[in-house]
Amino acid sequence: MTNANILVVDDNKSVLSALEILLQFEYNSVQTIFNPNQISSFPNLNEIDIVLLDMNFSAGVNTGNEGLFWLNEIKKKSPNTSVIMMTAYGAVDLAVTALKQGASDFILKPWNNERLLTTVKSAYEYRKSKEEIHKLKKKESHLKQVINDDKNFIIGNSKALTSVLNLTRKVAKTDVNVLITGENGTGKELIARELHRLSSRKDEVFIGVDMGSIAENLFESELFGHIKGSFTDAKEDRAGKFEAANQGSLFLDEMGNLSLQTQAKLLSAIQNKSVTRVGSNKPVKVDIRLICATNCNLEQMVVDGLFREDLLYRINTIHIEVPPLRDRDGDILILADFFLKRFANKYDKPGLRINNLAQEKLMEYLWPGNVRELQHTMERAVILSEGNVLKPSDFLLHSKPSQSFEHGPATLDEMEQQMISKALDLHDGNYSAAAEQLGVSRQTLYNKLKKKNK
Repeated sequence: MTNANILVVDDNKSVLSALEILLQFEYNSVQTIFNPNQISSFPNLNEIDIVLLDMNFSAGVNTGNEGLFWLNEIKKKSPNTSVIMMTAYGAVDLAVTALKQGASDFILKPWNNERLLTTVKSAYEYRKSKEEIHKLKKKESHLKQVINDDKNFIIGNSKALTSVLNLTRKVAKTDVNVLITGENGTGKELIARELHRLSSRKDEVFIGVDMGSIAENLFESELFGHIKGSFTDAKEDRAGKFEAANQGSLFLDEMGNLSLQTQAKLLSAIQNKSVTRVGSNKPVKVDIRLICATNCNLEQMVVDGLFREDLLYRINTIHIEVPPLRDRDGDILILADFFLKRFANKYDKPGLRINNLAQEKLMEYLWPGNVRELQHTMERAVILSEGNVLKPSDFLLHSKPSQSFEHGPATLDEMEQQMISKALDLHDGNYSAAAEQLGVSRQTLYNKLKKKNK
């Protein structure tokens, strides 16, 4: 027996009795109404799964208008209830009209029992599928909200930052590809999220991908997806990041770390607006807003033969340069106060403030790690604080790498980081050239820098 609630509405008591007897062995609850006026006051109509509704109730009237009227009334009160219209042979055209107005199906009188049971079963399954789709849409909406819920904010009112935000607002309304550049820790991802938040795609997903962390042999699988059995660990079909971001925004960070081979594959996907899963030959169309970011000088990499010029043109319709923190006059103390309140609340240390000398120390520092370094510095100061006032000694700021040997021997990690910094400075931030000089792979160099910045 199916756990469904059925309501039969007909002015012929013989019809009501026959249907009640037929349906009660198939469904959990079968109720009948002789007068359609009772529909308006029927209790818990929204809990009825299926209504079998006659099209004519007044003697001598066969226009079907009464049935259409009550169909609309039922749909107003319970939109998800499936309504099956019951009509005579001569009124099939009316039944078609009822279908256009929201009926699920119709049954001809006199009916065939097997066909009627099949029709009712199909209507019930359709109702359940609509409920499932509604649940999935609600779940999808919630997941998108969770994915897009970025608790970081763009803080500051400096001229340099205001200029960037003004450009971001102008560009956000369009679908053009955007390249965001800037030093590590300046907040390139925040600008990317702001582009998404202000765009027409704001209710869809924002998918971020750290391109430097993807092994080259997994590049296609991660970005374009794969089908079951396409390689050893492909135990099921899987959509890549492009498909996952469909209708939304795709943020590709650390673009300067891609090899020429992976650049070619990425260019093809961007040009064709489609991807082909590994192991498949069927292209899948994707509709995304592409946002890329890097801290490398891609123009110089093009000159050096390390980055494809055609790919640069594809991703660089609009260029947004995020300023380093040292160029954002006044924003240092605004950000410091923001992080102070956040971490004071997190670590239950209310009433903390920064004294004037400490503020001067923060203002004079160049912040090579930018906003990310300031955030970590404030968190460390709050955790280690012993009073309500943060003094200069509470802020442990790093000296320049070249100064690290002046006060005694450095650790191996410090020496390694100094060598990496010097190599990157020498090659103007070119990861490939720096890695070649140091005798390591670009992936190894990237991993060491990520470890340093954690």
